[in-house]
Amino acid sequence: MTPIHFSFTAAFTLGLMGLAFHRTHLLSALICLEGMMLSLFIALSLWTLQLEATAFSTAPMLLLAFSACEASAGLALLVATARTHGTDRLQNLNLLQC
Repeated sequence: MTPIHFSFTAAFTLGLMGLAFHRTHLLSALICLEGMMLSLFIALSLWTLQLEATAFSTAPMLLLAFSACEASAGLALLVATARTHGTDRLQNLNLLQC
């Protein structure tokens, strides 16, 4: 495994571990998700450059578009949660009380 591939794999794994183990605030979960999407985007971009195939060149742009949609939906949920509950702590959220 090359150092470049190792760094993107480590970045994705660290984002996943942060999402799994450090679930205190909704904002920290969203930042971990964005870090994972960023590492996937860069890895997919490098993969398409290494293959030198034009057929796969739209895949990183589609991933980036879905990542932007995910970020906007996450921020909208963060604002709505902060307005209704007064905080973004994940322990205070209960889907049964909505």
